[in-house]
Amino acid sequence: MRYSSSHKEETRRRLIESSRAIAKEGGFASTGIDALMASIGLTGAAFYNHFPSKQALFDALVGEEASNSADLLAVDDGAPDADLGKRLRSYLSTYHVLHPESGCALPAIGPEIARGTPTARTEVEKALKRIQKSWSAHLDDKDTAWAVMAQCVGALVLARTVESERTRREILASSRRLLGEALDIDTLK
Repeated sequence: MRYSSSHKEETRRRLIESSRAIAKEGGFASTGIDALMASIGLTGAAFYNHFPSKQALFDALVGEEASNSADLLAVDDGAPDADLGKRLRSYLSTYHVLHPESGCALPAIGPEIARGTPTARTEVEKALKRIQKSWSAHLDDKDTAWAVMAQCVGALVLARTVESERTRREILASSRRLLGEALDIDTLK
């Protein structure tokens, strides 16, 4: 059976998309190639038609995740500060805690990225610098932008590690309040 000329690229795209969700839900290192391929209805044997190694797939999905996060979190020049407040409120939400597959990769697979290749870490660094530069323009301080990013990622990690919904909500609410007061953003207070 002959496949269309775009079949290989479509399969590669589906594999990256599926692997992103799987990695953020249960970790990338702990998921085998067979499981990654099964998620798109193929056998593990077909994997190497699309990537030379599992690490190459990880690098590709981290690059996309980093770019997507920067697109979602960076505040465009000239945008009102309320846009930053909206982004922070969305990031520090119960929905984001409960749906790692559709959120930022850092709280979910940050340690795997840190142990990953220079390629993956470079992509994340570029995305973080883009967000930091954007937020710095609104906060008038580059150090504050880094600290806010660290607070957000840390709060999400903590909120995901606790069992009770009440504690989860306390962590998120206190982080939003702290950032709202420190940054004078009413939508967070």
